[in-house]
Amino acid sequence: MQEPLVSVIIPAYNHEKYIQETVESIAAQRYQNIELLIVDDGSKDLTYNLLQLLQKKFQNRFVRFYVEHQENQGTCGTINKLLGLAEGKYIYLIASDDKACPECIDLEAKFLERNPDYALCVGNNEFIDANSNKCYVDKSFSPKSNFEEGDFDNFVAYLEYFKEFSFKSDAFGSYPNLFQGNHIPNGYLFRKNIFEKIGMFTKEAPLEDFWMMLQISKYWKIKYLDKILFSYRLHGANTSYQREKMLKMTLDTLKYEKKVLLSIPDEELRKEARMVKQILSQA
Repeated sequence: MQEPLVSVIIPAYNHEKYIQETVESIAAQRYQNIELLIVDDGSKDLTYNLLQLLQKKFQNRFVRFYVEHQENQGTCGTINKLLGLAEGKYIYLIASDDKACPECIDLEAKFLERNPDYALCVGNNEFIDANSNKCYVDKSFSPKSNFEEGDFDNFVAYLEYFKEFSFKSDAFGSYPNLFQGNHIPNGYLFRKNIFEKIGMFTKEAPLEDFWMMLQISKYWKIKYLDKILFSYRLHGANTSYQREKMLKMTLDTLKYEKKVLLSIPDEELRKEARMVKQILSQA
């Protein structure tokens, strides 16, 4: 039986230094039935030129390799366009400076195929620097080239340090825990049909990954696989380093989420989401 089609989508922007590694990591996937869709969101460097060369090089690896350049629309609009182009049963979203481990899509797709009550599956992340060397982070999430006491060599170890639950438990990906802060690592595979229920991305919720995790956890379950499946790149341009911007985006996303949550009938929500709604409605 043929594997279900997976749509890998990449919103690309000013990553001429990294985009080749990103595309090569998808071409190297053990999973075969993949379409690769990339929209360059108005890059001012050579990202789009490189994508055209990569498209020629890897055209035969994928069911479809689509590349488009557009005037800058921002992340939410670009992802919405990519989702509209996607024909797969599953979506794999990856930034244009990160890398997926070869077995990533295969393991996550197999889990979702066997577990229809889960909408998203994700593994752990290692850290790499601007030159693709393994690196570490301290408690302030600052990159370190050498490992010292108190540092973290993977994303889940860092995230669990600040959480009061194990990622191997059912508390992972639950609505109450996500409402207190996004803790889903990068490199996740999810069902495309979730958007029939949750709607598309919106600029009113500018932290798009956080918004999507909240929506998914209101209706379905999220699974963590305890294995390094992704390389998350740390460099000076990461949004996560722009503290004030990240805080504002998080608060704006939560503000919008509260409005959405309070408008949903109780019977449509999972038990944990209903509990949060009741607390908010009494505040």
